[in-house]
Parts: sequence; C-alpha cells; structure tokens
Amino acid sequence: MKLPEDDRTLSPHTGFTRDHWVATADGLLDAAWRYASPDQAFLDLPGRPSRSGVRSDGLEGYARTFLAAAFRTAHGDDPHNWLERYAAGLVAGTAGEWPAITDVGQPMVESASVALGLRLTKPWLWDKLSTSQQDRAEAWLREALRHVPAANNWYFFPYTVAAFLESAGRGDDETRQAKRRAMDLLEGWYRGDGWYSDGDGRAFDHYNGWALHLYPALDAFLDGNPITTHLKEHLESFHLLFGADGAPIYFGRSLTYRFAAASAIALGAVTGDTPLSPGHSRHLISNCLKYFLDRGSLTGGLLNLGWHGPHEATLQPYSGPASPYWASKAFVCLLADADHPLWTAAEERSDENQTLALPGPGLLIQKHDGVTRLHNHGSDHVRPFEGEYATEDDPLYSRFAYSTVTGPTSAKNPSDNHVSLVIRGDRSVRRRIHPLGARDNWAASWHRPVFDAHQPMVPGLRIESVTAVWDDQELRIHRVIGAPPGTRVELTGWATDLPSPLVNVRGWTGVGWLTAPQGTAFNPQVKVPTLTAEVEGTVTLAAVAVLGGTVQEADWEARVEEILRLTLDAPTS
Repeated sequence: MKLPEDDRTLSPHTGFTRDHWVATADGLLDAAWRYASPDQAFLDLPGRPSRSGVRSDGLEGYARTFLAAAFRTAHGDDPHNWLERYAAGLVAGTAGEWPAITDVGQPMVESASVALGLRLTKPWLWDKLSTSQQDRAEAWLREALRHVPAANNWYFFPYTVAAFLESAGRGDDETRQAKRRAMDLLEGWYRGDGWYSDGDGRAFDHYNGWALHLYPALDAFLDGNPITTHLKEHLESFHLLFGADGAPIYFGRSLTYRFAAASAIALGAVTGDTPLSPGHSRHLISNCLKYFLDRGSLTGGLLNLGWHGPHEATLQPYSGPASPYWASKAFVCLLADADHPLWTAAEERSDENQTLALPGPGLLIQKHDGVTRLHNHGSDHVRPFEGEYATEDDPLYSRFAYSTVTGPTSAKNPSDNHVSLVIRGDRSVRRRIHPLGARDNWAASWHRPVFDAHQPMVPGLRIESVTAVWDDQELRIHRVIGAPPGTRVELTGWATDLPSPLVNVRGWTGVGWLTAPQGTAFNPQVKVPTLTAEVEGTVTLAAVAVLGGTVQEADWEARVEEILRLTLDAPTS
C-alpha cells in the first residue's frame, strides 16, 4: 500500500493526514477488487470460509468494501470509478445473484452496509439507476425489515435499511416501524455512563461504538437531527481505551475488525457530538489506523483474519475472509471534508495518566504510562436465557482484566486474570457477573463459580471480588464464601512476556507459573503467574498485580482493609 509522505507539521505524532486515510481506503479497495466476480456482485476474498457459506462471504466482500468506498466518495470525489463498479454489482446482485435475506442470516448484516453505502453516494449511484433497477434493489433490501434479527445490535441493520429507503423517498409504515423498534430496544439496553449492553443482559464491548452508537447517530446527523444516543458521554470514557501506541483495548468479540474501534471517535468528530478536540480525535483515529498498518494486518494488500497478523483465536465462527472489512466503518472520518477542523487542527496527543470508574457497565479504566487496562466487574455476554449456570468459558468477556498490550489466553489454555475454584479436580469458570459498584479507584462484583456437568453446584458457593488501583498497581481482593473442604483457589495474572508479577498480600500459600502454549494475539506463547491456596468456608484473599512493572512498597494490608470497608464490608441499606 502506497501512502503519502508523513506531514510532521500538521500531525507531529503520527504524520497522518486526511490524504493518508484516502490512500488507505483506495489501497484496500484496489486489493480487494482483484477478487471480484465477473458480474461484480461478489468479492470472493481468499481465506477460510465462514459458517454462512461462500456466496454469503462474497456478498460480505462486496458490502463491507462498498462501505469504505462510500465514505471515500461521499463528497463526489471518485477518481478510481469505484462507484461504477459497485453499481454494476448492485444491479447483478439484486437481480437474483445475492443470497436472500432470512431470519438471523448473514445477508441481513450486509444489507445495512449496502443501504448505508447507497445513502452516502445517492447522487452518483442510486439516482443514476433505472426505476426497475431501483425497485429490484429495494425488494432485496426490504426483506431485512420482514425477517427476525439476532437479539442485539442486529436490529440496527433493518434500521439502517429503513433509513436509506426513507432518504430515497421510499419510506412507509414498515420503515418507520423498523426504526422505532430499534430505538425502543436501544433505550432498554442503556446501562449508564454512555454504555449500552449489546442486547438484553450485560454485554459491553466495541459494538457500542461501531454499531449501537454509529448507526442511529449517523442517521440523525445525515438527517440534520440531534443525536440522542449518549455518544458524547460514551466518548468521555471510551477515548481512554487506546494505548499510546494506538492499540485499542483487546476486549470483546469481533476484534478482527481492528481499526473499526476508532469509528466512534471519528463519528464524534464529524458530528461535533464529542468531548474531544479535533486534534485529539485525529490523533486517536490515525494512531489506531497506523498501529495496525505497521503490525502485519495486511497480507497481499488484504486485511487478514486476526489482530496483528493472522490469529485464529481472535476469530468467531461467523468470521469469514471479508469479515475484517467492517474496519471500513472507521472511514466515517472522511465525511469530514478537507476543510473540517478534524483535518486542519494540529494533532494533539494526551499522555495523562487517569483512573475512571464506570458504575453503569461495571468497569474500571486504568491508564498509566501509555498502557490502558480495563478491569471487568460488569460485562459477561451471558444471554438471559442461558441462566446462571452457563458452563462455557468466554475469554473475551469473563476475565477480570484486559489491556492494550495483552490478549486473553484461549479457552483451551489456562485462564489469565482469573480466579477459579478447583473441587474434586474440576476447575470453575466465571460467567454471569453481578456488579456491586464502581467508584473512584475501585470496582466490585460477585459471581457463582460454574463447573462442568460432572461437578454439581455447591449451594451458597460464591466469590466476591474487588479491584482497586493506584498508579500502575492493582490490588485484587477475592472473598470465597461457602467453600467445601478440599477446595483449592487459583488466581492468575497477566499473560505476557512483560515483567508482570503477581504478589501475595493475604491468604495465598502457593506461587507458580502456568504455560499457555497457544499464546495470545500479542505473544505466540506465554506464561501466566499463579497464586494458590487451600480454603474452606469463607476466606478473604488478596494480591497485587502489575503489568510491565514492579510491585511498589506500600502497606498493602492496610489498603485491603480500607477497600473492604468501602466495598464488601460496607453497610447496606
């Protein structure tokens, strides 16, 4: 990919300008179009197929790259004639080539990118189609309004289709109902501090920025209406979840979308609904883009399936060859033209250390020396129908901590940043998380240890947990309640090759290391520091963890007592 020369005057930290974003979009599109079908309805990119099949994967290649092309050409600048190709593909695809939109099917996901692309490029693509071609495209898109989405952010796919149809003068009661339904659900998913759960329950992840805020906020902006999705409040915390090197927090599913994580920052800058200055916003989005371009995310000009480079454990069963192109959402920044302050203001970098508690989602952000850690006492991704005792470990949601320089170990390896009980040889996992509060420098929660089918549940067994932080130090307190005789407790720390000790403060009697041979998205193989203890009944244990540093000398026992008074031992009303 050929990029312009860096501009270290306007952008002293990244060197990136709007021209770099345009060139990146063009480079990604040029590489992807080498794999277009003869009728241009599919982009059949190389790689492992998704569970939806190759025709759906080809549609995904068309739709997600179309989104990048649409943001790239939204001001009418199309020197490479991208829109001519997408118009031809649309005509062929909606004439019967594309798979039909069905209940909870991948084509429904892709219909939103097609619809948003058409809305952004309406004068140069849609308006040049014949009436019959428009009718066929509408007929295919409208099926998104008539089929059942997955019970989460998917409701904004028919929402986005409906918004396009209304912008094209084809709105009706069906489109109005699709939009109203999604916004009613979104209101019910709001948990505070600018964060939505991705559906019922408590699933907090990057879908907040690249779906739940993006689709309705962008629709409002394009219509000239006020934004009502708490975007500005969300960005007050979300902007901290990037490292000094540009890495987003490695947390939640679909991380192969990579720099799509920057889309909410870009959207805030474009719409003005942001607490960040234009120069700060540009640094965050450009630093994130540069992070991935510099770390092997491209193979032959194509976004590969992984994080830095290919990485199987980063993927989900629905990930296919074109899945990474949801990264196209970051190009929403190009809706700001060359004269917009996002591109004309001098780039600003913020290196301020900060700790921020978010009681709504039950998260604690710890930013120190360019690394951000996210302490998780509220996000579990357990669907309501799964109940309290879902037994499958989910490394992307169940761990106590995540960061911008580490990834969790895989489900088949020892768990990092975890507390587990071992009873008769069975090791517990953490699934449904019950927040107990977050304030100042701490967050707390409790959970029932869940074992596999061979180990019956122990009545009354639970673990109460608190994380409290000072600078780069993490005090981790765990109270085991109702442990039967012969119970072993295991606490693990950070999975990384950085010096990251885990040191006993109270109750731990064993010290060791566990090996994770499958490694993480950051390291091919890692060792995980571990503390152990034999417990019975109710026992409180505490340890100090550090990521990439050393444990400071302090009266940690006194700090344990202080935090317990504020949290687990605090009087309840």
